[in-house]
Amino acid sequence: MISISQYNLDKIEALVENIGYKIRYEKGNFRTGACVLQHTKVIVVNKFSTLEIKINSLIQLIREFEINIKDLDEKQGQFYKSLLKEER
Repeated sequence: MISISQYNLDKIEALVENIGYKIRYEKGNFRTGACVLQHTKVIVVNKFSTLEIKINSLIQLIREFEINIKDLDEKQGQFYKSLLKEER
């Protein structure tokens, strides 16, 4: 189980950005989600969500993406595999 910390959020953000998505933190009354906006892959995260909700939302999205592990460096590949194995 991944611990809820800013360090792990930073690692998840780096992984998401490495696979081609841009993360935007916006305020509003919405749930975190991913979309393609004018040929740009964007994930919009609610700025006011707790750290735990941000991490869990990003992990859930990562599990839905089709990621070629060969495109990741060794550390990110291991981190990605650990995220896939976790059950929340």
